[in-house]
Amino acid sequence: MKKLICFWFLALIVSHAMYAQEKRYLVFEFIRVDPSKTLDYLEYKEFLAKVYGEAVKKGDIEGWDLWSLKTGSDSEAYQFATITYYKDPVRMMDGTEPEVLIRYAQNAFPQIQESQLLQRLKEAVEDRDLAIRTFMVEIARTSDQFMFKPGTLASFDLMKAVEGNFEEYEMAEREVFLPIHQRKISANLMEHWCLLRTALPTGSQASSTHLTMNVYKDYLQFFNSMEYEDIEMSDSIRQRVEKGLKSRDQKWVYLATLETMVR
Repeated sequence: MKKLICFWFLALIVSHAMYAQEKRYLVFEFIRVDPSKTLDYLEYKEFLAKVYGEAVKKGDIEGWDLWSLKTGSDSEAYQFATITYYKDPVRMMDGTEPEVLIRYAQNAFPQIQESQLLQRLKEAVEDRDLAIRTFMVEIARTSDQFMFKPGTLASFDLMKAVEGNFEEYEMAEREVFLPIHQRKISANLMEHWCLLRTALPTGSQASSTHLTMNVYKDYLQFFNSMEYEDIEMSDSIRQRVEKGLKSRDQKWVYLATLETMVR
């Protein structure tokens, strides 16, 4: 009996360690660009891809994405979003410092003087308005083997959990919505889903607390997914879905297309 208990305890520690190793930390940056400077910013993305490529080579980040966003008629909307992927929160907090980017840029462009690289970064910053930067940790995701590539479609859903209902909201996402998304993946109506929580402490005035990424291979799959009706959903599960929806406020949703990625 004692051996059995020791074995179970060891297995629990190992499984917990494996989960901790798999946990990802993501920095989202939602960006506005003046329409007259869109081409300048799109040129900047190639520069940034090479800079972040050096960070991947050093093992400081796991990857970097640039997504274009569907903005509709909202003149205050964001046109682009970047995602930087980290293995741990310490590197995530250090990785956004300007001097870190300069070091990567010097490795990526050794033929360019530091003063010129600084000027290039300054010009790029002036071409955009970094409206939101949010540090997040992944707390749930579907089981899938999807590989991101340019052209991948996703919706970014920014949520604000009701004050005092964090646990209820996250439980609803894990126990109710995650299985629904997993069945969509099995039916070839979705490729990947994950739930992210703000990694830094937030107060009651925070604009959002969570974000979900719903990933599709193309628009056809996206629209078919929108028409999906879960025939396995019982009345009791439907009630839990309704309760889960009431535990958070969906602040806004953007449809995004992956333009550039570094891995």
